[in-house]
Amino acid sequence: MDPKSIIPHRPPFLFVDEVISIEPGKGAKGFWKLTGEEWFFDGHFPGRPTLPGVLMVEALAQLGACAVLQDERFAGKLPLFGGIDRARFRRQVLPLDQLDLEISMTRLGSKGGTGTGRALVDGQLAAEVDILFVVVSM
Repeated sequence: MDPKSIIPHRPPFLFVDEVISIEPGKGAKGFWKLTGEEWFFDGHFPGRPTLPGVLMVEALAQLGACAVLQDERFAGKLPLFGGIDRARFRRQVLPLDQLDLEISMTRLGSKGGTGTGRALVDGQLAAEVDILFVVVSM
């Protein structure tokens, strides 16, 4: 499923290429395939391009937004970051890597909720994070 059909993000700030599976309001799986041509690699770091950890967290949040917005209670709304807890980065992510993303919503209320996400490369954990979000009108 194309994430652009669910969330308002667009390149160059769309970090999910495809949503593989989605359980509305509960969780989702997807991926981001890095081409090596992304704008941030030139400066992070010259001679040793590495995906910034904060963009891994943003990719997980975008996938979480897909899961939330597929719940009919939140149609037409926008989930925004309310907080990031326990973010851990376990390995470098390089050009041409595919970042496999998975997120589970741990709490979902009428005004927001929490989720836990993981990003993996070749089955190895690259990042994990707990995300707090609020849902607002567009």
